[in-house]
Amino acid sequence: MITVRRLHWLAITQLGFDPKVTFRSLKALPRYVKGYWTLRRNYEGPVEFTPCLQDWFKQAGETESDYFWQDVLVARMVFDAKPRKHVDVGSRIDGFVTHVASFRDVEVFDIRPLTVAIPGVTFRRIDVMAPTPGFEEFEGYCDSLSCLHALEHFGLGRYGDEIDPDGFERGFANMARMLGKGGTFYLSVPVGVSRIEFNAHRVSDPRSIISMAERNGLSLSSLTTVREGKEVRTATREDLAELARARYVLGIFVFVKTCF
Repeated sequence: MITVRRLHWLAITQLGFDPKVTFRSLKALPRYVKGYWTLRRNYEGPVEFTPCLQDWFKQAGETESDYFWQDVLVARMVFDAKPRKHVDVGSRIDGFVTHVASFRDVEVFDIRPLTVAIPGVTFRRIDVMAPTPGFEEFEGYCDSLSCLHALEHFGLGRYGDEIDPDGFERGFANMARMLGKGGTFYLSVPVGVSRIEFNAHRVSDPRSIISMAERNGLSLSSLTTVREGKEVRTATREDLAELARARYVLGIFVFVKTCF
């Protein structure tokens, strides 16, 4: 079923048209014209037309986003933990990675290229979905690992990766192998009714994520949820069944490697 929210998302991200932006621009236009003539009456210098009609409707900053909350929360966790070596897989360069790079070095693995050198960031173009036997060189590679809003895309072809229904679990297993015993894995993925929304992402039952972690020698330390980009709370195991019935919630899992 295609909902109004889904149609709105398709219009913005795939067609480049946002009816809300158009409506707000039209609503702001009279105020812009009035402001322009007020300025002209009191200023004789050159003035060019550069309308910024949307900013009147915004707060001081954009905070109602899964990415905003996961980036700041997990960056603070890494800061407090002070790991020896932190590696990130596929998270936002212009968000979480640069947050972390502002206070420590971070190594980034991604299937996509990165052509710009960033202070504090060592970049390696690597397919973390690669067959596990070819991943031995990274066994026990670090004591701190993050993968934020990335694993759910593995194997769906969205970012140039191969279509592979097993890519999700193999990518997780490879990342788990990268951690030494006692290491910490920060993972965020959408949780809710289990499904694939091709080729955007997977949504997973949170209990299946925890089971997958346990099969790979990881134990759940904490789970934080973000609903609709603004409601942030700590979840318990008693909340898992309710989360599994949700349409879409961001789950920020913190796992600890219990065996090697």
